[in-house]
Amino acid sequence: MTNQPHTCARCGCQVPEAELHAFDGQCLCSSCLEMETMYCRECGERIWQEDNAGTDHAPLCQNCYDERYTSCCECGVLLHIANANYADSDEDEECPYCSNCYRRRFRNASIHDYYYKPWPVFYGEGPRFFGVELEIDGAGEDREHAEALLRIANANGERMYIKHDGSLDDGLELVTHPLSLEEHLHCFPWEALCAKAAALGYLSHRATTCGLHIHVSRRAFGETERQQDAVIARILYFFEKHWEELLKFSRRTQRQLERWAARYGYKEQPMEILDYAKKGYHGGRYTCVNLQNSDTVEFRIFRGTLKANTLLATLELVDRICDVAINLSDEELRCLAWTTFVSGITEDRSTELVRYLKERRLYVNEPVESEVEA
Repeated sequence: MTNQPHTCARCGCQVPEAELHAFDGQCLCSSCLEMETMYCRECGERIWQEDNAGTDHAPLCQNCYDERYTSCCECGVLLHIANANYADSDEDEECPYCSNCYRRRFRNASIHDYYYKPWPVFYGEGPRFFGVELEIDGAGEDREHAEALLRIANANGERMYIKHDGSLDDGLELVTHPLSLEEHLHCFPWEALCAKAAALGYLSHRATTCGLHIHVSRRAFGETERQQDAVIARILYFFEKHWEELLKFSRRTQRQLERWAARYGYKEQPMEILDYAKKGYHGGRYTCVNLQNSDTVEFRIFRGTLKANTLLATLELVDRICDVAINLSDEELRCLAWTTFVSGITEDRSTELVRYLKERRLYVNEPVESEVEA
């Protein structure tokens, strides 16, 4: 290519030929390519924004939409075909419904059984997605309560469902679909949801029965199993090396962790811990980092909470641990002190986490006063 000026087919600007991009038989400048096209989240094909058959959060080409997706006939929300609900009557048997509209129109079945697992719907930019399981207790496994919480969580798309959990005395398990950290921090209504749950009489931190479990996509750690294992091994090593600080962060007691989120035990090399974990000698899924799910790694160490900033701080911590495990070598991780780890966490990127670390006296700066957990 030469540097002779050429015209962008969309905006008409003159740009050097080397800065033009060919797409769909047209030459576009970088700005128009960025603003007017996107990638299908399923097949990765670049498409025009006006041809997006999905949503801004889940862009789709028409072929992928036709093969794998549909839309709720009542509210219009995007649905994977595996998550569509259909009525038994002849009048409605061809109409797909999202879970919210189906429950409201036909069954009002707001609370699923413990083994319910819908096809995941991903929100935000990947490949690092976070699925949250938040247990709340003390105000009943109540349909009306569940529907009130779902109305808040799913006001802008089906992002959460609710399950029965036999480990609770009289409560609910709130489960999100996989969301990016950005979606959790800025789009999902955690503050309103936690406030509503508390107003309905639920507890989480103070219930003693509740956990906060965070699933992270294994694909965030690499394309191959070998790449993923190397990162997961460093995550396990980080937990063992900094167990006392993480115990303080978690708000759990040592006895609670022994029952629900046991440690694997320190070893000199990260892969030694992973090898031990894979042999299944310790705790099954009731470990601090559960590896029994094929698609995710589950962080189980944290106590439940209805304080939104604590929940968001926990997500930011898990994200930061993932960063360290991905970017540091085994030797660099062995030399990483807790003070060095937290000094790299800044308020401009992790506002909630810095505040929480100060509240728990785990940060390098002065502590701040803590609000009461619910």
